[in-house]
Amino acid sequence: MATQSNTTEHTINSTFMGMPGSQYPQQAKALILGIPYDCGSDPERTGARQGPQSIRRQSALISHYCGNTGINPIEHLQMLDLGDVAVDIDSIEKTYSAIEAAMGQAIGNGGVPITLGGDGSVALPQMRALAKQYPDLVVLHLDAHTDAYPLQEFSNATPFTHAVKEQLINPHCSFHIGRRGSHFVPGVADYCRELGYNLIDMQELLHRGIGDVFKQVHSCIGNKPVYLCFDMDFFDPSVAPGVCSPTFGGASAREGLQIIHACKGLNIVGADINTISPPHDPQGVSALLAANIVYEIMLLLAENNP
Repeated sequence: MATQSNTTEHTINSTFMGMPGSQYPQQAKALILGIPYDCGSDPERTGARQGPQSIRRQSALISHYCGNTGINPIEHLQMLDLGDVAVDIDSIEKTYSAIEAAMGQAIGNGGVPITLGGDGSVALPQMRALAKQYPDLVVLHLDAHTDAYPLQEFSNATPFTHAVKEQLINPHCSFHIGRRGSHFVPGVADYCRELGYNLIDMQELLHRGIGDVFKQVHSCIGNKPVYLCFDMDFFDPSVAPGVCSPTFGGASAREGLQIIHACKGLNIVGADINTISPPHDPQGVSALLAANIVYEIMLLLAENNP
């Protein structure tokens, strides 16, 4: 329910996979937090602010128990859905402050927040909050774009630029994986590397294979705290058409799930699944895939919490 036309209250409507809902993290080891915000910088495709609701809706199709392990991650992790952050669609500054505060509350008792975006711009305030709790934070960013463009603005093109400039993360042990396609400014790949990031584009990922690339990821990151940011345009539009910036040549659903499995053993302290745009996802298939990515991350966290 909105108190103003430009503000969304932090309320529970329907929860992810029907898990308990609360506005307080309590003793949950993992939590769901919606971030219904897009900054409107894409000239053609906006709508990611509707993503959290759509992902939650499609999550009803996922059963609780893992077929391989029998784990119910909701029970195992005592999970809660905290609802949505109270964003202000007219003010990115106010929205960033609200996201950072909500993240701070979510991680206050040591829980791992899994956020539902929103567009890529919501990554920066999440890293601000995580960096206060976890020194030497690193990023594992799966995306068709680096979101580390040589620009000064605060938008979905620059969260990982500002993360380095604000010294929130260790870029030398951080990875951007999956870059491909065209960009609206030149020199994107070179600038990303100048910032210190390890950049592995989609062609290199497919040539080397997921196993070899993630040996490098694990070797470099070790036990450092990881912010896992999964932009759904990492997938090919043939399997995830309902995203803000569809880019052909992306991963299949099978490859995306394999990558989540390859993250086993990483010290994930926060995860973000973003850029689902329901107006461009009429059958909900992209949101359903996003919900499955969330579930696989939940299973990773459950395995890390015996």
